[in-house]
Amino acid sequence: MGEVTMGAPLPHGESNDKGLTLDGIGVRFGGLTALDDVSLRVPPGRIVGVIGPNGAGKTTVFNVVCGFVAPHTGTIALDGEPLRPKPHRLVRRGIARTLQGVGLFAGLTLAENVMAGATVTARAGFLSSLLALPRSTREETRLRDEAVRQLDALGIGKHADALPATLPYAIQKKAGLARALAAGPRLLLLDEPAGGLGAEEIEELAVLIRELPETAGTAVLLVEHHMDLVMSVCDEIVVLDFGKVVATGTPDQVRGDPAVAAAYLGTDAITDAHPAADPGVPRRPAADADVAARPAADADVRRGPAEADGTGGSAADPGVPRGPAADADVAAHPAADADVRRGPEEADGTGGPAADADVTAHPAADPDVTRGPASELPPGGVGTVAR
Repeated sequence: MGEVTMGAPLPHGESNDKGLTLDGIGVRFGGLTALDDVSLRVPPGRIVGVIGPNGAGKTTVFNVVCGFVAPHTGTIALDGEPLRPKPHRLVRRGIARTLQGVGLFAGLTLAENVMAGATVTARAGFLSSLLALPRSTREETRLRDEAVRQLDALGIGKHADALPATLPYAIQKKAGLARALAAGPRLLLLDEPAGGLGAEEIEELAVLIRELPETAGTAVLLVEHHMDLVMSVCDEIVVLDFGKVVATGTPDQVRGDPAVAAAYLGTDAITDAHPAADPGVPRRPAADADVAARPAADADVRRGPAEADGTGGSAADPGVPRGPAADADVAAHPAADADVRRGPEEADGTGGPAADADVTAHPAADPDVTRGPASELPPGGVGTVAR
């Protein structure tokens, strides 16, 4: 697939070289292809979402951009220049990333965690800080003020001196976002920022993300499973499935793309959801199994005379053949077949006990056998029949 183009026009004065560009990225882990010819662009001041089912390759895209995974094919460029990312140099290249978890330092307050993200802007050196020189003290004060400002912008400034473990998860997630923003990135990678948040908290997060290009001057590459959030904040969406780009466009374009529905639901699920729409569509196997489980519901099932004439007779009535259930009973007790040898008393119809030891306890299962009166059963013996 060629380079993915953005659906909306770029901001005035921006060239196609600006921002992050991935072209033909391929990643393999042994025999597994994680990414296959993936191309996308994140222009300055735009919000681009990457969505897809679990295992589609979304996080691998982030790891390629951050330098944790080296692509086997393709190129990465930032502002038109080749980018060979190294994790420890990302911030100096203007790229910051949040994590799926919060990733905060448990022993530091929220303000100190955000200060750690802003150290790239620090002007005092290691020696000044080690000796606690006035310059390092002034720099630490500046960094703290910047950290508190970031926390205030996200509405959690009052928790600046609290440890992460003492705060709700939603506040910790905002603190992680504040730490990333403290580095002043040109490109912010948000890895499932809504994970673990409630509906109201996701709505607040959506407002924050939509404002980032204007308030923080950063472009955003977003990976998220909450479709309401993605559709409401993104200018462009790229859909991955099994490591390939299957759709790209504006939220409205992606929402109605059949390839997106197939990636999330599967083609079989989409077909089965409307089986009656086409009269030529064959029934699903479950329907055939249901018919097989209830053969008596078929119009071709043979019925005995009593059923046919509507008298309501049963197979217990003399001379009335049984239905299919009786055939099953015969199969279960083959000794009850009409070929079983009978004693002389059975032949004359007296209803005496069976003379042959092969006669079983279920002779009535034979369609030609009629039951004798209950009074003719011998005391203590096996039930007998009259022919």
